[in-house]
Amino acid sequence: MEYNLGRRLAAEFFGTFWLAFGGCGSAVISAAYPQLGIGFAGVALAFGLTVLTGVYAFGPISGGHFNPAVSLGLAVAGRFSWKDLIPYIVIQVAGALVAAGALYAIAIGNIDFSLANGFAANGFDEHSPAGYTRLSAILIETILTGFFLLVILGSTESRVPAGFAPIAIGLALTLIHLISIPVDNTSVNPARSTGQALFVGGWALQQLWLFWAAPLGGGLLGGLIHRLIFAKKPS
Repeated sequence: MEYNLGRRLAAEFFGTFWLAFGGCGSAVISAAYPQLGIGFAGVALAFGLTVLTGVYAFGPISGGHFNPAVSLGLAVAGRFSWKDLIPYIVIQVAGALVAAGALYAIAIGNIDFSLANGFAANGFDEHSPAGYTRLSAILIETILTGFFLLVILGSTESRVPAGFAPIAIGLALTLIHLISIPVDNTSVNPARSTGQALFVGGWALQQLWLFWAAPLGGGLLGGLIHRLIFAKKPS
């Protein structure tokens, strides 16, 4: 069944909200909770679980992108309509922004909460969790987003057994976060980065350009590589 654009955009909104709220919420609320914090591994798993469950819930309607870099990569690979790219990106950013607002409304209920702690925003140099440079952030965001697209495109090929793609995609996002949280808090998703940065302001907005440019570049490269090398050619 082909859904109209309005319904697909609604699915993208709720799916992106779920990803940003679940993933960033785990970082803001649960990661450093005094004795029972889930840590980096828990945050990585939370991001993976949100995309896994979100793709199962909303993927049949919208394709389950929840990420401007994914939408761009799919368009480059010939698996998504270019005319729908901008509407998808706009609604993805809206979903992430509303998620950040909901998370902020919850977080301020804690007396120790402060936006100065980062609010799960992405950053480099002095705003990197482990002090990584801008170049490190550019490289890791580009490489990991590119491979994320390759996993998405490969796992959704018609030759792959149906119904298993969300598992591969969710595990890939978990792995991506396990690798890169110390570098820049892991973006690979400009919408997720934008929602948090708009609340933090200041340095987070100044550095936001990187978390658009590098993931979009990685998504473009992943889409091109799949289309040129791995996509099944007409016989």
